[in-house]
Amino acid sequence: MTYIEKLNSWCVVRHFPTMQHQIVARFRRRSYAEAHLQALHRLMPSVTFTIIFNLEVEQSDQVAP
Repeated sequence: MTYIEKLNSWCVVRHFPTMQHQIVARFRRRSYAEAHLQALHRLMPSVTFTIIFNLEVEQSDQVAP
């Protein structure tokens, strides 16, 4: 995960019928994600989108003794 992705934790996610998902956009603030979600619903009313807080924890490559 890059530094920019760590700063932009709010994500708009598109859901597919095959139980898959795709991150459409990332934002620093939830209000920005909500505004983008409203625009997407106006453009594509039949598509399902969700806002999530995506905080991934980095795993260390080192093995504990």
